[in-house]
Amino acid sequence: MLSLLAATSTAAVSNVPLEWTSLGLSKGIDLGFFELRFYSLAYLFGILFAYWHLSKMIRQPGAPMAQRHVEDLFFYCFLGVILGGRLGYAAFYDQSLFGDFTGDGWVSWKLLRLWDGGMSFHGGLIGVVIAIGWVSWREKLSFIRVCDYVSVNVPVGMFLGRLANFVNGELYGRVTDVPWAMSFPEYINGTLINGPGRHPSQLYQAGLEGLALILIMLFLFWKTRARYRTGFLVATFATGMGLARFINEFFREPDAQLLEFAQQTGLSMGQWLSIPLILAGLAVMVWTLRRPEQNSGKREAGDTADA
Repeated sequence: MLSLLAATSTAAVSNVPLEWTSLGLSKGIDLGFFELRFYSLAYLFGILFAYWHLSKMIRQPGAPMAQRHVEDLFFYCFLGVILGGRLGYAAFYDQSLFGDFTGDGWVSWKLLRLWDGGMSFHGGLIGVVIAIGWVSWREKLSFIRVCDYVSVNVPVGMFLGRLANFVNGELYGRVTDVPWAMSFPEYINGTLINGPGRHPSQLYQAGLEGLALILIMLFLFWKTRARYRTGFLVATFATGMGLARFINEFFREPDAQLLEFAQQTGLSMGQWLSIPLILAGLAVMVWTLRRPEQNSGKREAGDTADA
C-alpha cells in the first residue's frame, strides 16, 4: 500500500498516469501445479468471515436463529453467491455465455468457466436472498430478521472482491486526467499496451461499497440498538450499497458489450440494477421505522431458533 501511495505521488508530480504494470502485482499465488487466484481467495475469505462473524452475532440477545441455522445459511448462501453471481452476469451483462461452447480445456461451456471472470453482484445478491428465503421457510424463521443479520457481513466480501479486481487489473474506470489516474493494460487493435489514464474505480468501490459500509454496518449492530428494529439493518445495507454502486458507476468504464446500452439509456447496467435496490431499501426503511422496536433479549413470536 505504501509503495502504491509513493508511486501515485510520483506520477501526480510528473503529470503522467501511473502504470498499473509497474506495481508488480500478480493475479494469484503460484503453487506449481495450480495458481490460486486472489479473486477466488476474496470469495473464500469473505464467506468464512461471514460464517465466523454471524456465529458471533447470534450469541447476542435477540438473535433470530441458532448456530445450526448458521451452518445451513453458510452452505446455501455459498451456492447462492456462486450460482447467482455467474447466472446474473450472463443474464445482465453477457448473454452469449449461455450458448458459447468455445472454451479451451476440459470445460468448453463458457458459462461454467468461472476462472475466466464474470460475476455479478446483483446476481449474487438475488442468489443469497433466495438461499435465505429457503432456509427461513424450512426452519420457520423470520425472513427479514435473518436478512438483517446476514447483511451486516456482506460488505467485507465486497471489499475483498474489489481489491482483487484491482490486483487483476480488471473492471477499471473511465478515461481521466486526475492526478491519481492509472494506466491499465488494454488490447488495442489486437496488441496489449498500457492504455490511457483512467480512474482506479476498483479502489473507489472497495472504499465506498466495502470499507464505508463495513464500518457503518458493524457500528449499527454492535454499538446501537439497530438489531432490535426488524428490517433496519438490511434496509441500511440495501440503500447504502445501491447508492454506493450508483455513484461509483459514474467513474467505472462500462463493459465493452454494454457500452452502447449505456450511451443510449444514459446510465450503465450497474446503475439500472442499483435503482430497484435503492428503492427496496428505502421502502423497507419506511416500513421498519413505523413499527415498534423489538423487545431486547427475547425472541419474536414464531422464531424457533435453539437457545
